[in-house]
Amino acid sequence: MNTASHDQEAIEKVRELIKGINIAMLTTVSDEGLVSRPMKTQDVEFDGNLWFITKKDTGKFHELLRNRQVNAAYAGKSFVSIRGEAELVESVDKLKEFWNPVYEELLETSYDDPNLVLIQVKAETAEYWDPGNKFKMAKFLFRRLLGKNTEGTDMNRIVELS
Repeated sequence: MNTASHDQEAIEKVRELIKGINIAMLTTVSDEGLVSRPMKTQDVEFDGNLWFITKKDTGKFHELLRNRQVNAAYAGKSFVSIRGEAELVESVDKLKEFWNPVYEELLETSYDDPNLVLIQVKAETAEYWDPGNKFKMAKFLFRRLLGKNTEGTDMNRIVELS
């Protein structure tokens, strides 16, 4: 299988796994260490990029100015962890495309507010766990919680996205 079709297959698998899970825990690097926050993922098909909206006067904005490495974790019908590099994108057109009336209430502003910025996460790898067998999944998660080695189990897969 050539690299392009392998990448596309991996992207399609991740798209299928995160579809319908609206909130991700976005992890950034602060001066004190790792920080995770719930963020709404934009309603666009995953194509190797994730999109989030934030304000420039937030900790995550300043953290991303210093360190662009992030992780987005999804939990719901499946468990997916996506690692990548974030880019801060200032685009009123893109904000308008993603805008939802809920944001006006949540962020107390409109899409043309100059304090708004998009976070584009360019995914590099994704790790996912197969929820097909709930007993094995519970056992796998329990082993992880106890700090036991779960490498090499057939419960999780890592795919390169770029």
